[in-house]
Amino acid sequence: MDQPLSQKEKARLHVSLALPNGGSLDEEDIALIETVQKCRSILGASKLMGISYRKTWLMTDALNRTFETRVIDTFPGRRGGGAEVTPFGERIVAVFRSVERRSARAATATLEELTSSLDWAFETATSGAAREETQDLRSSA
Repeated sequence: MDQPLSQKEKARLHVSLALPNGGSLDEEDIALIETVQKCRSILGASKLMGISYRKTWLMTDALNRTFETRVIDTFPGRRGGGAEVTPFGERIVAVFRSVERRSARAATATLEELTSSLDWAFETATSGAAREETQDLRSSA
C-alpha cells in the first residue's frame, strides 16, 4: 500500500545504554540532567518534567552511583538549597547526544528501508488494546 501524504514521518532511533557495571543511561536520564541544569533544583526538574519528586530523586541518586564522579551535586535545605550539574554531567550529555547523532546517521538507510515496507493501514486495523498488549510483550522480553 502506498504511503499517504499525511504519514511521511520517519522512523526514529532511541538510544539506551546498558553499562557494564549494571547501570544504564537513556533519554529520560539525559533529560533529567538537562532539566536540573536549567532549573538548578531537583524539585523544579520534577515539576518541569512532570514526574514525581521521588522518581526524580531516585534517578539522580542512580546517576551519581553509576559513575565514580558525581553527575549532579545536590545542596539540601530550604534556603540556598538546590542542585547543580557537574562538568562530568555536562560531558555525559555531550557524549550521549553524540552517540544519538552518530547512530541516527548510521541507521538512516536501514530505517528508510523498514519505513518503505510499512503497512500504513496498521494503525486503523489494530485496536489500542492489541497495541498495548504488544508493547507489554516487547518490554518484558
